[in-house]
Amino acid sequence: MSNSWTLFIFILLFPVFIFSQQQSNRLTSKKDSLMPGMSTSVPFTLENHSAEGKTYDISVSTSSASIHPILAKGEFQLSPYETSVYLVPLRIASETRQGTYSVILNIIDRNNGTSFIKTSEIIVSGNRSLLVTILDSPEFVRAGETIKASFLLKNNGNVAERIALESKNAIVDHEPLLILAPNESKIITIHKVTSPELSQNEFQNLNLSVRPEHHPEENQDVYSSTQVISVKPSEKDIYHRLPVAFSLSFIGMQNMGVYNDGFQGEIYGKGTLDKDNKNQVEFRAVTHNPVELNTFTQYEEYFVNYKRDRLFLHLGDKTYSSSYLTEFARYGRGAEIRYDFNKVSFGGFYNHPRFFRDIKDEFNFYSAFKIRKESEISVGYLYKNPRSEEIRYGGVRLDSEAHLPYAKGKFKVSKNINLSGELAYSTTQKADGTAYLLQAEATFQKFNGSLMYMRASPEFAGYFTNTNTFNGNIYYNVSKKFSVFANYMQDAKNFQRDTLLLAAPYRKYFQYGVQYKYLPTGFIILNNGYQAYKDRLEPKQFDYYERYFKVSINQQIGVFQVNLDGQFGKTDNYLTGFSGNSSFYSANLSFQKFRTSFNIFGSYAISSRYQFQNQKNLYYGARILSNFSAKTSLSIFYQNNYMPEEYFKDRNLFELLFHQQLFPGNELDLSGRYSLQRGEIGDKDFIFSLRYTWRPNIPVQKIAEYISLSGNVANLGVKKTEGIRLILGSYLSVTDKDGNYMFKNVIPGSYFLEIDRSTTEINDIPTQTFPTTLSLINRENTFNFGLTTAAGVQGYVRFLETGEKDQVDVEQLQSGKGKKKRESIIVEATNNDQTFRKICHIEENFDFTYLRPGDWTVKVYRNGLDKRYKISTDKFMFTLKPSETKRLTINVVKHQIEIKYQQESLKVGYNEIKKKR
Repeated sequence: MSNSWTLFIFILLFPVFIFSQQQSNRLTSKKDSLMPGMSTSVPFTLENHSAEGKTYDISVSTSSASIHPILAKGEFQLSPYETSVYLVPLRIASETRQGTYSVILNIIDRNNGTSFIKTSEIIVSGNRSLLVTILDSPEFVRAGETIKASFLLKNNGNVAERIALESKNAIVDHEPLLILAPNESKIITIHKVTSPELSQNEFQNLNLSVRPEHHPEENQDVYSSTQVISVKPSEKDIYHRLPVAFSLSFIGMQNMGVYNDGFQGEIYGKGTLDKDNKNQVEFRAVTHNPVELNTFTQYEEYFVNYKRDRLFLHLGDKTYSSSYLTEFARYGRGAEIRYDFNKVSFGGFYNHPRFFRDIKDEFNFYSAFKIRKESEISVGYLYKNPRSEEIRYGGVRLDSEAHLPYAKGKFKVSKNINLSGELAYSTTQKADGTAYLLQAEATFQKFNGSLMYMRASPEFAGYFTNTNTFNGNIYYNVSKKFSVFANYMQDAKNFQRDTLLLAAPYRKYFQYGVQYKYLPTGFIILNNGYQAYKDRLEPKQFDYYERYFKVSINQQIGVFQVNLDGQFGKTDNYLTGFSGNSSFYSANLSFQKFRTSFNIFGSYAISSRYQFQNQKNLYYGARILSNFSAKTSLSIFYQNNYMPEEYFKDRNLFELLFHQQLFPGNELDLSGRYSLQRGEIGDKDFIFSLRYTWRPNIPVQKIAEYISLSGNVANLGVKKTEGIRLILGSYLSVTDKDGNYMFKNVIPGSYFLEIDRSTTEINDIPTQTFPTTLSLINRENTFNFGLTTAAGVQGYVRFLETGEKDQVDVEQLQSGKGKKKRESIIVEATNNDQTFRKICHIEENFDFTYLRPGDWTVKVYRNGLDKRYKISTDKFMFTLKPSETKRLTINVVKHQIEIKYQQESLKVGYNEIKKKR
């Protein structure tokens, strides 16, 4: 040690000695950018302007107790007219804060007793260093209990830190902002309440994020992992089961003054028939509807689907579709088959339409060829057989057999562009027709858009006849806050819709506008354009063309979402022959509170669209949806009226829906509503339904056999091993007088085996870690373990110093008073299966209790302990015997710095020699 320090001082002084021979004004030292925990030297220039030699007694002091002069006192001699440098070696303690400090040289002339002072300043730089380590977290908790984890947060730097604490999946038990002084440490705890309804054992990781407020890029994430053991595990099954729902509804309806009611039953199932999930099935059977068909009740329906690997089969009711131009959506009863090869698919269907009387039967065959992953071409043939009855749907009728070959494809041209299209041809006894469809989509970072054009000739016998349509939209994001858009849409005419549904009004509109996001929580939309609406029913309620300007504002205010719209237009009414202004004002307010969502809306219109000029209409309503619990929900809706353009759908005026799970697999639904049916104007109908649903899981395949688990609890010095209750998932067993136990009729799988600690003595401990994981797959399984008496470790952290202990050490290591740092270490006890950690302060006791007898290792970590102190022994290895308490002493020793001087002192200086004239 002494030789090292002598060499260090010599190396430190030697460059200064050489340099100082040249000129005195260069006798400087780097006194800025000094870091805590380092040693340095500060030079002082001393001059003797007299003709006699000087001897000085020198003492050194500093403006901070954390900056220690290594040589506090000394003697220095100067020859006549000599200038020299006196070096003051300093040690800057690790807890020294950022700032400017003074080094003071008190000098006394031994010859005449005069004294004077020299002062030099040094700058200690900032050193930022945050340490986050996990201290303690439980290995396991039972579902419903609280997971608590603690972390050590320490500021190893010399500047105060303002720290933000967060957790993504737990609650932090501290203020979200924490100020930590240099070398200060705090224990941060987080917790999370686990769900008692957990159906299976699982690991849960709790997260703590520590982020310096002004340096978010230095965010640190630390995790703890805990096993959560289910107290209500889901009953595993030795059968593979198919989910099925049986429902029985009582439905009543007051329809235009006539009341009807009755029962309707339903069976629905969807799942797989084997444990490998290869044979997928879906089926439904719904009996006759006892009331007039509407949107809120189900039409009778029977079907079954089967899918395995590349084969798909359907038998029964379905909305059949061949292609967009030939047969887009036709509900009927029939069958469908499809088989997929690697790049080629073949399929077809037979359909007997149920809501379109012009067609008696139709057959479709097709094949698809996959070109690339997202590109393919399909070709097909559709045959339509007309009904012989004189039944017409609108002005179009299929009067002979129709043959429709078609081809369609979709192509991914690039990562951003997709193209698709279709070409179809039809032939009947009287005429031939054609139709085609083209569509393009483009998606880029700032731009996206789509275009679609479709045309069908007057003689085309497909889903569309004698019509053309064009739709398109573009959107361009100019900046993060500003974007522009444009939309054009023209509805198709003369399409063969099922009589079950009414077609929406004919629409043609074009609009363009801008959107500006003025806040992260709000934006405004301005758009301009025109629109044309024409009623498809007779007598017509509207037929108009309108030019308009619209303003929309969407704003989030706290928990409230507010939407405001204002539309101002000029309307040409073709139905009545007059023109006038049309203005619409609407507002929507929504929010969530108390597990309930609220939505309130209203609009006011002064329009010239309908029968009267400047006709005034007020629409308002509200919806409340509340989830009281996972088993109970309630929905209430009210709207006073609807705009005439919405005639094509069922319109609720009042609706109440209540759902209640009575017990698992059994549900009750109650609904009631006043509504306007499709096509109706003022006649209000009332319909109610009471529905009971039973959801059994029907066994379809036996996948396992029951197994057993047995074993013995050996007595290794405890009072008794009889009457100990063991828990295996949802199974229980109690040991007999010899410590034997058995679980019978257990479903194969992975389990946690637990001991009910209330049935053992308080100091009894198993020879293995509990709960323990068991994978039970054999018919008979054995697991033995023993009970012994717990051991422990007690210790003391002692401070030692071989020399004279100064008062600073006493204050810092023992008292911890005021703002002085209280040194601590981390002590860790581990036996490879378990790990326990504790923060231990100097001159204090610590202990680890309830340890399993066996080999243990205790390690000691510095935890940012000042570099002046060292730990004599930082690792202890020993074997604990039952009931033994091991006592340890951890010695923290202060480094003693020994400096030896050369017999002749080193001088760094030069003599001033006067020039001769």
